[in-house]
Amino acid sequence: MATFSDYNFSGRKALIRVDFNVPLEKETFRITDDTRIRATLPTIRKILADGGSVILMSHLGRPKEGPAEKYSLKHVVAHLSELLGTEVQFAGDSIGDEAVQKAGALQAGQVLLLENLRFYKEEEKGDTDFAQKLAKLGDVYVNDAFGTAHRAHASTAVIARYFDAGNRLFGTVMEGEVKSAEKVMNASEKPFTAIIGGAKVSDKILIIENLLDRATDIIIGGGMAYTFFKAMDGKIGSSLCEEDRIDTARELLKKAEAKGVTIHLPSDSIIADKFAADAEISSSLSVNIPDGWMGLDIGPLACDMFTKVLHASKTILWNGPMGVFEMGKFQHGTKAVAKAVAEATANGAFSLVGGGDSVAAVNQFGYNDKVSYVSTGGGAMLEFFEGKELPGIAAVKA
Repeated sequence: MATFSDYNFSGRKALIRVDFNVPLEKETFRITDDTRIRATLPTIRKILADGGSVILMSHLGRPKEGPAEKYSLKHVVAHLSELLGTEVQFAGDSIGDEAVQKAGALQAGQVLLLENLRFYKEEEKGDTDFAQKLAKLGDVYVNDAFGTAHRAHASTAVIARYFDAGNRLFGTVMEGEVKSAEKVMNASEKPFTAIIGGAKVSDKILIIENLLDRATDIIIGGGMAYTFFKAMDGKIGSSLCEEDRIDTARELLKKAEAKGVTIHLPSDSIIADKFAADAEISSSLSVNIPDGWMGLDIGPLACDMFTKVLHASKTILWNGPMGVFEMGKFQHGTKAVAKAVAEATANGAFSLVGGGDSVAAVNQFGYNDKVSYVSTGGGAMLEFFEGKELPGIAAVKA
């Protein structure tokens, strides 16, 4: 495997797997969030500056019935051209005559974007013939799509086998993601605190179990916390609870105790009489929530406790919010945690924020540039921290 910064792309056609799966307005197809596109610009610019040319391939959405206007990557072309300051060519297919012709004619300094890979069912099936046809379009393969690294698709895993080790590499996005994730999981400075939030215990069982061998402290917030309180025989009112995961929660608490890992649950909660922005709110100890009320955020005592733990940490991983932060009344806990993570980072801690809701929270509250690294790959990052091998990473490293 080659290193991106050391690779000279002069005279080379770089076939780059990017993640341009961006949200579009339904009527105008205007891009409403171009974060993923902007993330890949350093990779593209380095190749062009070296005197290479760029062939971009990506998916967009989940087309189930073949090509569809709303999923066409042609809607990205104008904005990408503007960001790069150069005209981006577009091929209306991925492996057909138009793609082959335009890729073959590409000159140094030029950029070509292929049509949505998922317009071909072979992409998600990991079809070898499809992967080989894609591979023939370029001289060097660059995977810069961490958000799809957990998928064994043709363009993310299979294609790499058609390039020798010296001509397959990670782009700047992938390099940053992999380096940051591996630092947290394999070279973390202690104390190492993992903040795990979100709605369901079932979504986070594997990541908590894997972290029990690495973290010194695990903070649990969000709706999933109430399954743990129920497992401790607490009264949680009508708070979210996965009844079929109560035994699992008990087991996780026992395992943590046996391994010397401290589990921090929110001692108090902001409670509401309904799940709504205009709900009546109050506060309560998390183990004694009245009937008819539900916990929708962590309370001030929990905020203070979690802040102290985070301020003492040297490594921090954050995956999942502390409450329903999308509603103004229930965003204080998530905001307090974001602030504490930023303060710990300023004091020398390494902090990695991964997972869609956590990333949205740090962006919303203005802390995205005050943490060490913000991951672009929700599902991929989650699977990495569950201890799974990601096909898109393994294929390039092979």
